[in-house]
Amino acid sequence: MSSSMKRVTGLCFIAALVFSGLGLVWADEGPLPGPRTLVVALDGTGDFVSLQEAVDAAKKGDTVFVKAGQYPQDVTIHSKEKIKFVGAGVDLVTILGRDIVVGALHVGKWPYGATDIEISDLTINDRGGHAVGLFNGQGIVLRRMTINGLLFSQQVQNVRIEDCVIGGSETTGVQFADSEAVLIGNFIHDNDYGVSIAGKSNVRLERNVITRSLFEAVVVSDRAKAVLVSNTLVKNGGGASFIGQSQSDVTGNVVGLNRVGFVIAPSSQTTTSFNAFYNRDGDYLRGGNPNQPAPELKAQSDITGDPHFVDPEHDDFRLRRDTPLLKIGAFPYLGALAPAPPAARR
Repeated sequence: MSSSMKRVTGLCFIAALVFSGLGLVWADEGPLPGPRTLVVALDGTGDFVSLQEAVDAAKKGDTVFVKAGQYPQDVTIHSKEKIKFVGAGVDLVTILGRDIVVGALHVGKWPYGATDIEISDLTINDRGGHAVGLFNGQGIVLRRMTINGLLFSQQVQNVRIEDCVIGGSETTGVQFADSEAVLIGNFIHDNDYGVSIAGKSNVRLERNVITRSLFEAVVVSDRAKAVLVSNTLVKNGGGASFIGQSQSDVTGNVVGLNRVGFVIAPSSQTTTSFNAFYNRDGDYLRGGNPNQPAPELKAQSDITGDPHFVDPEHDDFRLRRDTPLLKIGAFPYLGALAPAPPAARR
């Protein structure tokens, strides 16, 4: 064998050893780590005792799981993407907040946002007049939560609030400013106002029950856009108010046992159809100072009369089987709740 061939053979052998060694290193490192579950427990049996430390440690795809307990802590989720914050159960986990911080749970903060965050199965208590704040983010989901106090959203896109109980605020239950959101299947109760949609917000309310608001169940103002479909607005000061230059499409709702039904300002663009009314001091009013009865605003497809709730005194707003609100237009029934089975009638 010539000397040049020996040199080539030697180089090939060295290269083989190098690549073999690298292969061994890669094999030793193993596959890249997948999503983790970080456990928070007050008794020290988890990975963290602090909610905030667990969230700060979470990376994309991780889940922070909160064990049962009452947490005298607050938590802010910001500069995070695609993480889940999950409690052991809405009746088992309560975040109480701290005296020095307004609000117990914050998602996003100025100027930092958060993206694709899911929060579920826990209770958030009011702290300083504020329970939950959503700021400067997108893709935020709140599901199966109890929120005792105000839920405030500002400049947040693609928010979904589903199957939550929200109430007890001294101001508004859910307030949107310049945000985009969908609320589905929530029970919103005992607030000054139920839901406020303001600024340039675009919000859809579907199959929510909103009750015992001191004033209106829903207020749509400024240049906001709203769709209200198949909600039950009951036992409030007013059903809904559409003011400013807002634009709203309102259909398939039950608006009953309120002082008044809808207040519609001449400056707004509001279309209504297939709504059911049963209110004390009028169903349609034209906004002004003072508001004036406006029966001419009533849509021909509207229905007036007792909706036949199962037991409104005890907040059972399901429809009885003898309700006149079945098979109305394209709706199998009006309002948020399906008719009760015959045994439920009292």
